[in-house]
Amino acid sequence: MKTNSNTYTIIYSAIIVVVVAFLLAFVSQALKAKQDANVALDVKKQILNSLNIRGLGDSEAEAKYGEVVKSEEAVGEQKLYTCEIDGQPVYVCTVKGMGLWGPVFGYISVAADKNTVYGAYFNHDSETAGLGAEIKDSQAWQEKFKGKKINADDDPEIELGVAKKIEVPESEVDAVTGATLTSNGVSLMLKEGLKPFMEILKNK
Repeated sequence: MKTNSNTYTIIYSAIIVVVVAFLLAFVSQALKAKQDANVALDVKKQILNSLNIRGLGDSEAEAKYGEVVKSEEAVGEQKLYTCEIDGQPVYVCTVKGMGLWGPVFGYISVAADKNTVYGAYFNHDSETAGLGAEIKDSQAWQEKFKGKKINADDDPEIELGVAKKIEVPESEVDAVTGATLTSNGVSLMLKEGLKPFMEILKNK
């Protein structure tokens, strides 16, 4: 077959595509267990972050997670983690919502009184760096949630949220500067996402 013919070029290209596809599939399959383990470890670190346990290495995080997380249970499509810190129960609730450009999600830990935020950690898929991405990148902003009340009074509605103008200081955190829509998404995520957990925690 002539190497400068169209037929040769088509056949050669097809062979290269098949070989590359096979190699990519093989590598992906070979690394899947490692990738899954890394994803699971990252989730554990995020849960620990919400418990104010940060900056641990991989092996330290694995050990600490095994020490403090006692159980997990499904709450619809989300999960509730029952933990123990200094002999006291702490409950970690997973929440999901929408930011400006895509999904936002997080972990809210609730103290033994089942109404006080013990800690918080937020993450996102595609928020703007320096603006909406601050919900993940700013530890200082996440720490503003510590000590806030999920319900500041006897109202059954979730009051914990994010606001540009604070009206309920016991339950609200200042919005991220320049990221109104992302902040609104986090606030709605908390108000809607925590509802099913509060019902379950009443019986804990």
